[in-house]
Formats: sequence, C-alpha cells, structure tokens
Amino acid sequence: MFAETFAAELASRTGSSVEVATDSNLIEGILSTVTAELVLVIDVSSGYGQNTKLYISVDAINFVRFPRAA
Repeated sequence: MFAETFAAELASRTGSSVEVATDSNLIEGILSTVTAELVLVIDVSSGYGQNTKLYISVDAINFVRFPRAA
C-alpha cells in the first residue's frame, strides 16, 4: 500500500528537479515519468549532448528529495 501512495505522490511532481537515492546511487535530474513500478529520471547534469534516461524501480528507492533553486 505504501508503494502505491509513494508512486502517486511522485507522479504528482513530474517535471520537478529531483534527487533519488538507492542503495548504491544518488541520481539527480528531472522526474519525467512515474508508474506503479518504475520511475524515469532524465539526467541533465552531463552537460551538452544527449541526456541520459534512468529507470529506477520504486522498490529500490530509499529516499527522494526535491531541491529548491537557489
């Protein structure tokens, strides 16, 4: 039940800057798409060129932070 609520909250924030932590990674980017099982984050910190799409399992997420612009 928590995963459904968590995914719904994330879905309401699509388009936001986000930091997603898993056991082994801290991913920064734009929250693009959320389903019941997967989150898509577009990594825009790589500079010019192609942006990297990162699919993350909702079950693998330890925490999510929405940083404010300075």
